[in-house]
Amino acid sequence: MMHHHHQLDQWLAGGVGGVGAVLRPTKSAPCSPVKPAAVSMLRTHSDSFHVAHKVPVGDTPYVRAKRVQLVDKDPEKAIALFWGAINAGDRVDSALKDMAIVMKQQNRAEEAIEAIKSLRVRCSDQAQESLDNILLDLYKRCGRLDDQISLLKHKLQLIHQGHAFNGKRTKTARSQGRKFQVTLEQEATRLLGNLGWALMQKENYTEAEGAYRRALVIGPDNNKMCNLGICLMKQGRVLEAKDVLKQALVASVLAPVPADDENCNTGKPSAKAPLAPASCCDTSPAAVKEKVGKRLRIFQDITQTLNVL
Repeated sequence: MMHHHHQLDQWLAGGVGGVGAVLRPTKSAPCSPVKPAAVSMLRTHSDSFHVAHKVPVGDTPYVRAKRVQLVDKDPEKAIALFWGAINAGDRVDSALKDMAIVMKQQNRAEEAIEAIKSLRVRCSDQAQESLDNILLDLYKRCGRLDDQISLLKHKLQLIHQGHAFNGKRTKTARSQGRKFQVTLEQEATRLLGNLGWALMQKENYTEAEGAYRRALVIGPDNNKMCNLGICLMKQGRVLEAKDVLKQALVASVLAPVPADDENCNTGKPSAKAPLAPASCCDTSPAAVKEKVGKRLRIFQDITQTLNVL
C-alpha cells in the first residue's frame, strides 16, 4: 500500500495540467425531524415490509416518494414526489439523487442534469461527490463529452488539492447493492482512465495519452496500456505503440486476475475501438471466471493488433 501511496504522490506532484476548477460552495440541507428514541425502539408489524422493500420507515414526503418508487413502481409519480420532498426540505440529499436516477431510467437524462445543477446547492457537502458521479453517468448517456471531460478534470483537481474523500484516503462505495472500500489511488486511476477514454472519443489523442500515462504511474493496467498504444498509433508513433502493446501482451500472460480488477473488458484494442472503462467490481467465482475469459480475449486482440502494425 505504501508503494501505491508513493506512486499517487508522484502523480500529484506532477499536477493535472489544464485544470482550473473552482471549488463549489455548498451548504447543508435540512433534514427530517428525528424520531424520539422510544418510538424508534417500537417494533411494528410493518417493519418486515419496510425491510423487504427497502423503504424507509415513516410518512414524510421523502418516504412517500420512495414508497411510490419501490412499492407502487410508478416512476413518474415518484419523480413528482421527490420534487415535493426537495421543496419541503426533507432529506434533500437522498431525494435529489434518487430523483435524478429515476429520471435517467425514464429517458429524461437531460432534465436530470438540469435538476442536479440547479438544486445541488441545497445539498450537503458530503453529497456533492456522489452527485458528481451521477452527473458523469448522465453526461455519458447524453453524449455530452465536453461536460464529461470538464467534470472529470474537476474531480482530479479535487484529488490534487487534497479535497476528495473529505481529506481521507479511502471511502465506502456502493455498486449493485454491495458496499466496498475505494482507495484514493483507485479513484484517481479510474478517473484518469475515464478521462482518457472520453478524450479518445473526441479524437484528442495527445491529451488522452497524457491521462493514460498519469494513470499508469499510479499502477499497471492492461486496458489503459492498450488504449495508450492506440493513442500512439493515432499520432503516427507506430514503434512506440508496438512497444507499449508488447508490454501489455506480456502483462496479460503473466499477471494474475486480482479480486478488485475493475478494468477487464471485452472491447478490442483496435484503432477504432478503445477499451471502455468498467464501473463496478464483483468478486464472485463466476465473475472471476468471466474476467479470466476476458483477459484471454484481450490477449488475442493485442496479438492481432501487433500483427497488423
